[in-house]
Amino acid sequence: MHDITDLESRGIPGIFIASDEFVEAAEAQGAALGFDPAVCYVPHPIQDRSDKEIRDLADAAFEDILSQIVAS
Repeated sequence: MHDITDLESRGIPGIFIASDEFVEAAEAQGAALGFDPAVCYVPHPIQDRSDKEIRDLADAAFEDILSQIVAS
């Protein structure tokens, strides 16, 4: 959250991406920072997935991510 907050404060558009396990934590941290970023959540877990599974997650999220960046 701090990274995307920093980028946005410098005028660099971005999107916060995390696994859906961290929705509540991300919302709480965003509220604490006074920042409501564009966000995309992907299915949890991430760490034990194969390279193909990670690529599939990225492919599935791509359109959502791109549309939010373009809209900002």
